[in-house]
Amino acid sequence: MSPPLKTSLHHLLLPLCLIFSVATAGPNANLGPRKSGKGGKGKGGGKGRGPAIPVGPVPPIPAAGNDFQTNFKGSWAIDNPNAGVAAMQFQLMSNNKAVWFDTTSLGPSARELGPPGNCPKSPEMNFKPDCYAHAIAYDVETGQSRTIYMDGEPWCSSGNLWPNGDLVATGGTKGGSRSVRSLSLKDPKANFVEKKNILADKRWYSSNQILEDGSAVVVGGRNSFSYELVPPHLLEFAPKKFNLKFLQETTVPRKPGPGMYIENNLYPFLFLLPDGNVWLFANDRAITFQPRTGKIVRQFPKLEGGARNYPPSGMSALFPLIVGPREIHAEVVVCGGNAQEAYASVDSKHTNNKKRVFMPALRDCHRLKVMNPTSTWEKEQDMPSGRCMGDLLHLPTGDLLMINGATKGVAGWENAIDPNFTPVLYTPNKPMGQRFKEMAPTTIARMYHSVAALVPDGKVLVAGSNPHAKYLYKVPYPTELRVEKFSPHYLDPALAIHRPVVSPEASDKVLKYGKEFKISVKFNGGKANPQDVKVTMLYPPFTTHGFSMNQRLLVLPLKTVANNLIMAVAPPSGKIAPPGYYILFVNFRGIPAKGIWVHID
Repeated sequence: MSPPLKTSLHHLLLPLCLIFSVATAGPNANLGPRKSGKGGKGKGGGKGRGPAIPVGPVPPIPAAGNDFQTNFKGSWAIDNPNAGVAAMQFQLMSNNKAVWFDTTSLGPSARELGPPGNCPKSPEMNFKPDCYAHAIAYDVETGQSRTIYMDGEPWCSSGNLWPNGDLVATGGTKGGSRSVRSLSLKDPKANFVEKKNILADKRWYSSNQILEDGSAVVVGGRNSFSYELVPPHLLEFAPKKFNLKFLQETTVPRKPGPGMYIENNLYPFLFLLPDGNVWLFANDRAITFQPRTGKIVRQFPKLEGGARNYPPSGMSALFPLIVGPREIHAEVVVCGGNAQEAYASVDSKHTNNKKRVFMPALRDCHRLKVMNPTSTWEKEQDMPSGRCMGDLLHLPTGDLLMINGATKGVAGWENAIDPNFTPVLYTPNKPMGQRFKEMAPTTIARMYHSVAALVPDGKVLVAGSNPHAKYLYKVPYPTELRVEKFSPHYLDPALAIHRPVVSPEASDKVLKYGKEFKISVKFNGGKANPQDVKVTMLYPPFTTHGFSMNQRLLVLPLKTVANNLIMAVAPPSGKIAPPGYYILFVNFRGIPAKGIWVHID
């Protein structure tokens, strides 16, 4: 028995030594150039020896099942120097057009509504001609865009995608507070079609969540202590309102006088849970309710420390849902925001300009296992810096990204200072103390009315920022019309050789609940171990005011990984994955391929 044992140890220790020698050199260490063929000359480096390998940093080969490591902190690039319309509300559609719009009643944008001379009379401006665009469709691959005509006033509205891929926007203010608008996916020249006064209540600063049948629950709004259901694919329907006392209980009463609102519970956080119920967080506490009946299933303990919704405007996300044979667990995180009194201390309606106090944004984060019947809030590691008005986004890998916002103040016109330029990578499953990593900062302030969203190439598109009632440029934190893209850590150029490539043409793009489907993918070297591969699906959110509505990332079970073909299993139901379009990503050791659009029902 001794000789075989020695041989086994030898074979075990050799790869361990190799892994150790690479790991100790550092993740981006230059381990020396690989020598080419004889003399190092010619494209092949010598006859019959294959192509030369470029000299430069060589990423280490990780142990099986581990992600590649990198010190790359991301990079920024201007995608468009002037899009012409500020991004207040944002939705990525499955034609790779990002639709964003702002307000129609506060004056001109920086872009004329095409074609030249197209000046429809605006009902929000006393039926005067309005020659300016307030919405665009932006191609996330080319940076080109077209203008979209939008009737009514969608200022501070909400939205979602219908199962057929059309965009629907709900509510707003003035004449649009009870409107539903749709934008066709199939028509490349579509404008918004609006149905006025169809919602049961005014929906200004409300939130949306898609349900298992493709309908949306629309919750809250200023002075609207209710929610309602909006069916898919219809602009004509009988509205039905459910009163929700919880929304009144979480509202900070306004002070006497017109426009003296405080609230602290607008744009509430909503997430569809795997049991079909909806988790709702407003101000500093949460409930779970049955959307079809209005029944409150559970009330959660108060989250101490401050206010988390608009206008203090913290961040929240549902952690990735691991789809498998066992029960699917749901956990949420809530980060940042500001003190309960932060809005009253700075807003010009509530305090003298000379006495304005920009309170520091909160740094704390808290997690909650929302389907555990005995769960309470768990203190998470503090963020590296305070943040309000930020966006908390899923990345294809299962990590999250904190981006945009400010370190002092709250949402509202001129109510914040000190931009938070630095994105933060958040890895919830790492040991405490290692979960946050600051990334490369931008140089552009993304304050009130800014947005960010993951796009299929794995980058994060960032747009908007306008903390003013009109488009202003010679002021602190001017109206921002530049569009950026942030390349996260996994797009380290040194790791590009390991990036898999998915073939959309040879992959299944129409998925059925619970059924197997194939993904055609090429891995560097031609194969991959199953434990090194993760397939994820992202529902593209409607993003506004720091909350990405409907955002959810699903981690799918895999049947086989062999011969450049993955057989995966689709989510089991609409409770896990509401019907519609998703971006599907294949990750190899933490490096995602470019995503492809798939549809599930």
